[in-house]
This record gives sequence, structure tokens and C-alpha cells, in this order.
Amino acid sequence: MRKKQNFYTSEFKAEAIKVIEENKGNVSETARQLGISMQTLSNWYNKAKSGTLVGTQQYSPDLVALLEENKKLKQQLKNAEMEKAFLKKAAAYFAKESQ
Repeated sequence: MRKKQNFYTSEFKAEAIKVIEENKGNVSETARQLGISMQTLSNWYNKAKSGTLVGTQQYSPDLVALLEENKKLKQQLKNAEMEKAFLKKAAAYFAKESQ
């Protein structure tokens, strides 16, 4: 049986982060107070600290855009490296066959 997935607004998340700060960083106590999973709240808190949680002071749309671009570029680099390795093996194979 599946659990029902809850969706929280960015305002709720931002308020939850404020409550954590009021509780001196005690995530587990705050999770009990708000009635949500400690893991969920911990994820939000980590995102807020890194500046990627919408609605918090540290949130920077520019930072999020840069992180997304970085992720995309890393994937492109990985694909290019795989293609290069494949072409290198193919060239070696054909060089060997032509002799």
C-alpha cells in the first residue's frame, strides 16, 4: 500500500525553517511540532542553508540557475568523454584490421 505524498507550499517550507531557527536548530523537535517527517524537514533545512530553498532569505534564483547549468554541463562532459573513449577504441580496432 502506498503512502499519500504530501505537497507543501514554499511559504510553509520557509515558515518551517524559521521555526527550526527559533528552536535553535533542533530539526527533530520542529518536525514533531509541525507533524511532518524529520527527513523531509532536514532536506528543506539543508536546501535553505545552501541557498536553494524558495522562500528563504538565502534563496537566490541566480544560484539555482547556475547549479542547474552546472549539472547540465557535467552530463554533457560525461557524454563527450564516453564518445571519445568509444571513438578511440574504434580507431584502434580499424587500425589493427587494416594491417
